[in-house]
Amino acid sequence: MKQNKLLHVARVTTLVAAAAASLVGANSAHAAGIPNKTLVYCSEGSPAGFDPAQYTTGVDFTANTFTVYNRLVEFERGGTKVEPGLAEKWEVSPDGKTYTFHLRHGVKFQTTSFFKPTREFNADDVIFTFQRMLDPNQPFRKAYPVQFPYFTDMGLDKLITKVEKVDPYTVKFTLKEVNAPFIQNLAMEYASILSAEYTDQLLKAGKAADINQFPVGTGPFIFRSYTKDATIRFDGNPDYWKPDAVKISKLIFSITPDAGVRVQKIKRDECQVMSYPRPADIAPLKAEPNIDMPSQPGFNLGYLAFNVTHKPVDKVEVRQALDMAINKKAIIDSVYQGAGQLATNPMPPTQWSFVKGLPAASFDTAKAKELLAKAGYPNGFELTLWAMPVQRAYNPNARLMAEMIQADWAKIGVKAKIVTYEWGEYIKRAHAGEHDTMLIGWTGDNGDPDNWLGTLLGCEAINGNNFSKWCYKPFDDLIQKGRATSDVAARTKIYGDAQHIFAQQLPFAPIAHSTVYQPVSKKVVDMRIEPLGYARFDGVSLK
Repeated sequence: MKQNKLLHVARVTTLVAAAAASLVGANSAHAAGIPNKTLVYCSEGSPAGFDPAQYTTGVDFTANTFTVYNRLVEFERGGTKVEPGLAEKWEVSPDGKTYTFHLRHGVKFQTTSFFKPTREFNADDVIFTFQRMLDPNQPFRKAYPVQFPYFTDMGLDKLITKVEKVDPYTVKFTLKEVNAPFIQNLAMEYASILSAEYTDQLLKAGKAADINQFPVGTGPFIFRSYTKDATIRFDGNPDYWKPDAVKISKLIFSITPDAGVRVQKIKRDECQVMSYPRPADIAPLKAEPNIDMPSQPGFNLGYLAFNVTHKPVDKVEVRQALDMAINKKAIIDSVYQGAGQLATNPMPPTQWSFVKGLPAASFDTAKAKELLAKAGYPNGFELTLWAMPVQRAYNPNARLMAEMIQADWAKIGVKAKIVTYEWGEYIKRAHAGEHDTMLIGWTGDNGDPDNWLGTLLGCEAINGNNFSKWCYKPFDDLIQKGRATSDVAARTKIYGDAQHIFAQQLPFAPIAHSTVYQPVSKKVVDMRIEPLGYARFDGVSLK
């Protein structure tokens, strides 16, 4: 997840909902028995919007998917196991191509200052949510034309042939072929269920784009206001269908891009949870008497993507030379400061199907220079090296990493110009393929190998999360075969073969997997580290 994707979408403007609505919401939440507590989360960036289907980023998902919305099926808190969500149960046909979902009764959409629902959640909402992504001629999509990166990167636009309403509380999905990760994929953020009644209201008012600014869902928190680069305010949802999951009446995101400032804020109790501490801050935070510092191995990968549509990185030998010239151990020591491990594969070691001992070149400047000469570049060349402007779990300091790579490449005659942009612009331009090489990374979304190999390297993803723009048929054939195979042992073999092709072709250079830390105030009860890379506040309370 989440490289944080701003697609060709208008920037979200400053949104401030009426203070009176916020007050009413807080009062009603309190009246419903939600403890009158406020939790402040120091987040690292502004969301690009509040329409989950458009984005692939942890910043966006934390700010909308797990606050405002629900999905048919959902990941358990703190894990990757799928559990019932808005669907109470489901069946799969014997041929594996039809999924029938039985929807939960009595689920209410949120009441806000901009929308008052007149009915409860039903099959119409599920049909609308998926038809919008499936049908280019769907009226709401025509009124507000945006891209759906996850949906298309995973080939779901081609896989799902029909979504049908069987009755008001039953929906049937028909697939073109067997798709092993389908249920896991439906638990992902893009599949958040929208209100068909609300979107119809927006359409009639000529304000379809407001879906990205004023969100309405069935989730644990109700959106109240957003001031870009400052705050997002939510109230606990008094009508949430899992009433015991809402334990705070107010949730405030204090948007704080500077990690040092986030540290100071949590120390002063100006926020009770913070995102992404810098490696240098870990020991001092651990020493704080009022702060807990849980950690776990990250389900992530930081890497350097080679844009194979640009010369000279279209040549395998050049990519191999550039990879070999990088002193990755020095990067892990300096950038990750010991809280990382060397990466060799396009997925982390905790992902099933990971190939141990995958062939990988060791750091060798002389051999890299030799390889460049053989490839026709004895005197090197110039290229751009993009460095992310934000701190992510998979890369705590992209600027420093870029400077170290720049110095390593200079030793083999390669002059790298470091380029950076504001985060949304960085991703937008990367999708357009402006980079030669770029630092980026990924935190797994659903616990399935396809989420790494297909989403980051598949042909269908070259306009999405495949920042290498690499489409290699022998590899892609394996990805398609893996999706259409249900047997785990058979899928493990397929994905093992795909990793060997990756190692030969090297469309990106794996750098590191990091350890994830989650600083929380000792006042906070039951905040969990989410292996899939976002933060969740349902089930979280304050002493």
